[in-house]
Amino acid sequence: MSEPVPFQAVFNGRVPAPQLEANGTPRRGCPLSDLRDRLRRAGLRPTRQRLSLGWLLFGRGDRHLTAEMLYDEAMRAKVPVSLATVYNTLHQFTEAGLLRQLALDGSKAYFDTNPTEHHHFYLEDESQVIDMPDCGITVDSLPEAPEGMEIAGVEVIVRLRRTRPAGRRQG
Repeated sequence: MSEPVPFQAVFNGRVPAPQLEANGTPRRGCPLSDLRDRLRRAGLRPTRQRLSLGWLLFGRGDRHLTAEMLYDEAMRAKVPVSLATVYNTLHQFTEAGLLRQLALDGSKAYFDTNPTEHHHFYLEDESQVIDMPDCGITVDSLPEAPEGMEIAGVEVIVRLRRTRPAGRRQG
């Protein structure tokens, strides 16, 4: 996968502007324009901070991040945001349907840039989340939802850890 163009380069106009169609509308394919449109369609105003964080989140395909991981990426990219802004933006993107929040352990939440229904492996030793291949998982016996409620979805998270070689005891 290729590295995306640095956000500040696009934002500050150091990347060529998109070409126009014959009718004067911008030709699709400008990443910044596409991101602005995506935020607007989700009901979010495309502020500088949302665009900056959205660029970092969605510019590298489907992946799973914590707020701290995104904050570290923002600092390396010289995007001036606070950790609180990162948390707020992640929650706004989740509420707007752009991200999916995964609660994997009590101490941290992961955010998935692929908001469609799918399942995950969680590698406990590495604190890493990976998408599970679509293999037709079924959950046979769900309880009845309480009165006035309906089941909105089911997430399967399979926790993995490395096996210990035979003959070695932990002690």
